Amino acid sequence: MLGFIAEARRWRSRQYDLAINFEPDIRSNLLLAASGARRVAGFASGGGGVLLDLALDYDSRAHTSDNAIALVRAALGTARAVTVSSMLSLPETARAEAARLLQALPPAARIGIHAGGGREIKQWPEARFAEVAARMIADRHAVIVLTGAPGDRPQVDLVKRQLPTERVLDLCGRVDLVTLAAVLAEIDLLVTGDTGPMHLAHAVGTPVVAVFGPSDPARYAPRGTRDRLVRIDLPCSPCNRIRLPPTRCAGHTPDCLAGVDVAQVVHAIDNVLCERDQRDRRS
Repeated sequence: MLGFIAEARRWRSRQYDLAINFEPDIRSNLLLAASGARRVAGFASGGGGVLLDLALDYDSRAHTSDNAIALVRAALGTARAVTVSSMLSLPETARAEAARLLQALPPAARIGIHAGGGREIKQWPEARFAEVAARMIADRHAVIVLTGAPGDRPQVDLVKRQLPTERVLDLCGRVDLVTLAAVLAEIDLLVTGDTGPMHLAHAVGTPVVAVFGPSDPARYAPRGTRDRLVRIDLPCSPCNRIRLPPTRCAGHTPDCLAGVDVAQVVHAIDNVLCERDQRDRRS
């Protein structure tokens, strides 16, 4: 509660004209209502719609980005056109910092590994991330860029310990969000689960190989032509029960993730990089 109050005070001090909440959740709608913004917009679904000046129904069948675009269009009003771009513009300071961090790497394929799943129910086994990275080092002489927030340190260390030190750059907890985006823009590919960095990599134009389990790809998967989704078909998947997993899946890797093997992910990576090499030869 104290954190909520402190955040609301920070927002109030900035005197926003418009605040938009893209998450259909009563807790974030409460924070929005306390922000002091002149106008607040969000989704009624999930609760708290009565607190908003503009509250749309969240379409649970649509991709999350389509819901977000619909909300922005409504918040700005029909009189203003919304230009939609999938590319994120980055400040030069962030690009310069990313270049500094990456400058010592040898000239080789740069493969990003974001091993932290954020939640246990979305965590592909760390040992498999490590095996994928080791395969890329052996087969492609790649360098591995490990990313993560400070809370991802246990997962990152499990991967890092199984790789040769000279082929790894560990950026876990070392960069802010904008610098992370700039780093992702400079690597060749990111391997991850259904995570924030997955969306961030897509937003800066970097191909993603995403391992999905319970998350619904129709709502959350990256949609770029160079992105690859790796999953298995099970009668129960995708259940999309991320916050309240089924009892039989709690406390361990769910079957929908346990069934995704290293060979599938390596094949997806090879597919992306081979297509890139073919484009480079034609240009």
